[in-house]
Amino acid sequence: MKDAHRELHPLRLMNKAIRFGLRLWITAALFAAALPAIAVETAPRISDREIIESLTELKAGQKALEVRMDQRFEAVDQRFEAFQQQIDQRFESVDQRFESVDEQLDKIWTLMLVMIAGIFGLIGYIVWDRKTALRPVEQRLIALESEFHRDLEIQHEEGSRLTRLVKVLREMAKTDEKLANVLRNFSLL
Repeated sequence: MKDAHRELHPLRLMNKAIRFGLRLWITAALFAAALPAIAVETAPRISDREIIESLTELKAGQKALEVRMDQRFEAVDQRFEAFQQQIDQRFESVDQRFESVDEQLDKIWTLMLVMIAGIFGLIGYIVWDRKTALRPVEQRLIALESEFHRDLEIQHEEGSRLTRLVKVLREMAKTDEKLANVLRNFSLL
């Protein structure tokens, strides 16, 4: 039992210390709350006339402030209007630049269309020129081909006229020694 009493003893000391600290804080708080009451002074009595005069002065000062504020607002408005005019002038100059750029783009577009039309015209002329230039050559080739077929009779059953002529000359060379020598010189025999 004595051991249990000894264990409770430090707890009691701690409770006492807490209570003492709490009392100290409460006392300090009450003292601090009473300080502003000590510092308050009583104001001297002001008459109604003094109050009216002060109010009149305040109103006059307020009107003067309003006049000054109006003047400042007017000055700001004037500055804003001047600034707005400058911005409008800049926008007008930018619009004029865009208009000149649009005009230049229109000129470039027109030039491009003329160039494209010229290119198509040149291609058409080249095609027409080729047809007209090749037509005489084509007609001449057709004439040569028909003469060639007519003169050599390429599609004959026994061969062309040239082939038949060489056969005839070989047959004659069997009996004619002079013709045989000539045909051998030209590698036809």
